[in-house]
Amino acid sequence: MRSSTRVLLRGLAVTDHVVDVPLRWDLPVVGGRLGQLPADGPRAADDPGPTLQVLAREVVDVRREGEDLPLLLFLQGGPGGKSPRPVPGGGWLAKATRTHRVVLLDQRGTGRSTRVDASLAAEVGDDDVLAERLRHHRADAVVADAEHVRHVVYGGRRWETLGQSYGGFVTLTYLSRAARGLAACYVTGGLAGLAADADEVYARLAPRVLERSERHRARFPGDQVLLDALADRTGAEDVRLPSGDRLTTRRLQSLGIALGRLDGSDDLHWLLDEAFRDGPGAAPDGPLAPSFLAEVDQRTGFAGEPLYGVLHESIYAQGPDRGQGPTAWAAERQLPDALRPQVRPLGLLGEATYPWMVEEVAALRPLRGATERLHAVEDWTPLYDPEVLAANEVPVAALAYHDDLYVDVDLSLATARAVGSTDVWVTNEMQHDGLRTSGGAVLDRLLASVADRGGPLR
Repeated sequence: MRSSTRVLLRGLAVTDHVVDVPLRWDLPVVGGRLGQLPADGPRAADDPGPTLQVLAREVVDVRREGEDLPLLLFLQGGPGGKSPRPVPGGGWLAKATRTHRVVLLDQRGTGRSTRVDASLAAEVGDDDVLAERLRHHRADAVVADAEHVRHVVYGGRRWETLGQSYGGFVTLTYLSRAARGLAACYVTGGLAGLAADADEVYARLAPRVLERSERHRARFPGDQVLLDALADRTGAEDVRLPSGDRLTTRRLQSLGIALGRLDGSDDLHWLLDEAFRDGPGAAPDGPLAPSFLAEVDQRTGFAGEPLYGVLHESIYAQGPDRGQGPTAWAAERQLPDALRPQVRPLGLLGEATYPWMVEEVAALRPLRGATERLHAVEDWTPLYDPEVLAANEVPVAALAYHDDLYVDVDLSLATARAVGSTDVWVTNEMQHDGLRTSGGAVLDRLLASVADRGGPLR
């Protein structure tokens, strides 16, 4: 079943399409090779499980709403991130809606697409059952959902895709499973390593995380004094966040994820500047500002995207067909000694999830048992088909960030060489959020890259 509702914003026509999908699609893997999705759309598995709802939000410039514009599917970062909410103004979305009918997909488990959170854990009531359910929230299921939407809402028309970060990982799965539905693909900061497991990914990123932490320390030496004082205090006292969670040193360190954004270092500095109610010169045992504690709670609490905390390592899992075992908390295994919470000066963490998070974070605690079971899964299915990707004919234009804190650039470049019809642009002028911060310039260049090669397939 599907339903649609339409609203008008200033200059934008927004139509929400809500589509029913099965929990389990038929996604066969035979001899290590991925089965292709049928030309007329995916099939439900023999035992499809419960029905989920998926939101596909269509956005177009109101002046062009009645025109036959090409479709552009946006694949959000994550896992666990909902699609951006359209607001009038600038940026890539405003530019894209002038030439395309943009489809913002809330990937299953996020936003308005049968959300995964503590209430689902209470509803299911069994960690094994919940873990089995959450196994079906990876990129292969997202691709099947997208293919179903493409057929039931858009009559099977090819569409272009724009994959930001994890959305690029999903793009590679799409090209592996259902390339016939794609006219062109644009990827920003999301060319995953086709064979790299979670251990390799975190080992490659660790030096960059250390370097970024040291760079912030050199730029804002007063911040390091403050961080060390806060770390000593949170290690000795029971400091509570508004959620009721304890502010631990490790949670303080996880603020470092901001350093992967263009303005992340500045943003972190101003957050720390207001840590104490009486200002940055306050005594280290003085009262902490409630606004600071609330902001730390929000940034590190996963309340908006609990699925990220559950599934993050699984996005690198390819299973025994690719010689991989369980992820088993790879980021914790690969954490450099210099980033342990007892070390001073205190280092800041990057993008990863750790076993302490499901113990210390309120939004993740109800999902703890299922999360631990997922980290022990041995029989993940592969997400990419190297042979299919090597023969790819769908034009792909990708942006790889030379200093990316979240996605290793060398793995991205190796993938670009391994995927047919792929053009990659490498820059150190932006960080991982370049699509958002460039005001549409990144999208313009990627569109031009495909246009210069003959344009999208039709």
